[in-house]
Amino acid sequence: MKISERTNGGKATRWPLLEPPAQRPRTHRPNLLRRRPWHVLEAPTGEFPAVDAEEAMGPQLPDDATVNFVLDLSLRLGEVQMASGAGASDVSATIIAITAALGLPHCEVDVIFTSITVTCHRGTDLAPVTALRVVRSRSLDYTRLTETEKLIRKIVRGHLGAEQAQTELERITEAPHPYPRWVATLAWGGVAAFITILLGGGPDIALVAFVISGVIDRIGRFVNRYSLPFFFQQVIGGLVATLSAMAIVSSGLLTTDRPTLVVAAAVTVLLSGLSTVSAVQDAITGYNVTAAGRTMEVVLMSAGLISGVVLALRIAVLLKLPLTPLPEVSGSTPRDLPLVVIGGAGASACFALASYSKMRATLVAMAAGAIGAAVYGGLMLTELDGVSASAIAATLVGFCGGVLARRLGVTPLVVAVSGITPLLPGLSTYRGLYQIGVEPGADISTLVTAVAIGLALAAGVVLGEWLAQPVRTGLGRLERRFAGPRMAGPLEPADRRLE
Repeated sequence: MKISERTNGGKATRWPLLEPPAQRPRTHRPNLLRRRPWHVLEAPTGEFPAVDAEEAMGPQLPDDATVNFVLDLSLRLGEVQMASGAGASDVSATIIAITAALGLPHCEVDVIFTSITVTCHRGTDLAPVTALRVVRSRSLDYTRLTETEKLIRKIVRGHLGAEQAQTELERITEAPHPYPRWVATLAWGGVAAFITILLGGGPDIALVAFVISGVIDRIGRFVNRYSLPFFFQQVIGGLVATLSAMAIVSSGLLTTDRPTLVVAAAVTVLLSGLSTVSAVQDAITGYNVTAAGRTMEVVLMSAGLISGVVLALRIAVLLKLPLTPLPEVSGSTPRDLPLVVIGGAGASACFALASYSKMRATLVAMAAGAIGAAVYGGLMLTELDGVSASAIAATLVGFCGGVLARRLGVTPLVVAVSGITPLLPGLSTYRGLYQIGVEPGADISTLVTAVAIGLALAAGVVLGEWLAQPVRTGLGRLERRFAGPRMAGPLEPADRRLE
C-alpha cells in the first residue's frame, strides 16, 4: 500500500493511497463459512481440517485510516446522487460497488431521505466501522450528476484509486454551474412557452407564459437567498402565476378565449422539479422509508402550490376582478399532432437546460420528449383516457432512456425526468383547483385525476427502465445482475462474498 501526503493548513497529512483493484495482488484464503454444518461435528481428518478457534473469520481489510478514507469517499459520491434525485436503490448499489472495488468486500448501506449510513464489517476480531453523512441540500444540476456517474464507472472498473477519485470528486463538486443563472431563467420560461403550444395555445399565450414563468423563477431565486422554505416559494409561485393571468385578462392584452393556459403552463413548471419519479422508484424497490419521505415532500410542495392558486382565486373574488373562465380540455386532431410533438420536444429540452445539462444530454432529452409527446398525442386521438395514455407514453420514455442513454454517455434519470415534463398534469391540476376555489360544492374528481396522471407518469418511467434491462444486459443475466430498476449508478454488480 502506498502512502501519499496532502497539506492541510501547513500540516502534512498522510493518507493511504489505494491502488486500483487490477494492480492489487489477490491471495486465496479458504472460506470457512462455506463448510457444511455437519462437518463441524465430525472429528478432524485430512480431508476436513478442524477449525482453528484463534483464526479470525471474515475478510482481511486494510488499516483503520484506509477504511475511513474509502467510506468517506463512497458517502460523498452517494450524497451527490441523492441530492440530484437518484433513488435509494441506486445510491445503495453505487456505494456497495465502490467499497468493494476499493478493498472493502462486505459493507452494508442504509439510505433514508435525509442521510446515508455505511457499515464495514471486519471479521470476528475487529469491531465494524460505521460512517454517516447527512444530505442537507438538494439541487438540479445534471452536469454534476453525469460527471459523478463517469467517476463511479472509472472506480468500479479499476481505472482510478481512492486518492485520485477523491481529487476528482472535489473538482466536480466545487465546479460552478456550466451556464449562467439567467440561462436557466430563460429555459424555465421556455418550458412554459412550449407547454402552452402543446396544450393548443397561440404565440401570444406562449409569450406571456414565457415572461410570467421567468418572473416566478427570479422571485424564487430572490427569496431563496433568505432561506425561505420551499413550501412558501411554491405558494408565491402559484399566487403570482394566477394573479398575473387575471391581470392580463382584465387588461385585454390577450384576444384568445383560453387565457388560463398561462396558469396551466406555470403550474406545470412548478410541478416539474418535484421528485415524483424517485418516490415511486423507492416504493417499488422496497425502500419504503425513503419513499415515504419523498412522497411527503411531493405532497407538501403540491400543497403549497394549491394554496397559492386558491389564495389568488379568493383574492380575485374579494376584489371583484373578472375571473378567468374555467379552461376546457380541447379535443385534438391529427392536424395538431406536429405541434404536440414540437411542444413536447421543446419543453423537455428547456427543462434539461434549466437543470444545467450539457448539450448532449439536452439533445437526448429533446428526443425523449418528442417520443413521449407523439405517443401521448396519438393515443389521445384514439379517445383513450388520459391516465392510460400518460402511463404508456412514460413507459416508452423510460424504455428509450434506459436503452440509449448510457450508450450516449447520459444518465437515464436525466432523460426520464426531462421526457415526462411535458406530460405533467398542469391543466388538470388548475382545473381541479379552480373548481375547489371558485365553484360552490366543488367536485374533487378532477384533482384526483391529476394526481393519478402524475403517479402513472412516474410508474411508467420506472417500468420502462425495468423493461430496458434485458435489452441492455441480456435476458439470461437479468435476475443475477439487478434487484430493481436502475436510474443511476454503475451497472456492474459488486462481489459481496466473504473471502
